[in-house]
Amino acid sequence: MFEGADGGGAWLSMSQLRVLEQSVADVPTKSPRAKRGSAGPVNVHAPGGTGRPGSGLGLDEVAQPRRAALHLPKEMTFESWRRVGEQIGLIADSSAWWKADWLLHGERLFPDRYKRAIEETLLDYQTLRNYAWVARRFPFHRRRDRLSFQHHAEVASLPEEEQDVWLERAERLKWSRNRLRNEIRASRRPEVGVDVPAKVTVTLTVPSERERRWQQAADAAQCSLVEWMALVLDEAAVASPPGPADGARVPDRADVSG
Repeated sequence: MFEGADGGGAWLSMSQLRVLEQSVADVPTKSPRAKRGSAGPVNVHAPGGTGRPGSGLGLDEVAQPRRAALHLPKEMTFESWRRVGEQIGLIADSSAWWKADWLLHGERLFPDRYKRAIEETLLDYQTLRNYAWVARRFPFHRRRDRLSFQHHAEVASLPEEEQDVWLERAERLKWSRNRLRNEIRASRRPEVGVDVPAKVTVTLTVPSERERRWQQAADAAQCSLVEWMALVLDEAAVASPPGPADGARVPDRADVSG
């Protein structure tokens, strides 16, 4: 039930509850087992080995990656070692976009088979769904190479114009993801003397198993449970037709304490 500051409230509808439940309904009950593969080298070397945006992602030839190890020369310069670290970071961050785009491509081309294919990989379906949600909010032409996937995730729930404003600031001022998050939160604090709209408190009682699944989904999205629930419901609200007028009672109410 939603409790207003004035003591009034509105029931949480079954449709709203189903939105939250659907976001974790397809999580595999068992984590896919890692497949045994070759212990040989993994080819992630790019021409030039710069690892810079626009030049191809890869590692310097001094680094020899394996499936479960990274072999480096016993003697190397600090700059060479630092550069390999930058390249690893770029590859790791880019992989979030790759996973998201791979999932969206599979959903579009193989709607009846893509989930089974995911279960046969090392990828977690719920994590992919969270990545895909961000990717849908940012078409290729709106993604910024000089900012991380997590920068984009921080502003994904905002209107498009606000997304661009915050990402432009973060890129120009070289903000970290945490700095961007703090700046956005600070901008939401009311100024002295400005009327603040009444807040609504949401009280939801659900079985512990459902709460556990929701928490796992929130952890995969790297946000709190409350933030995750708000993101899921906001996304559903954008995609859904307008609801009843303000003040109208929602007829499809349910006691979700069971």
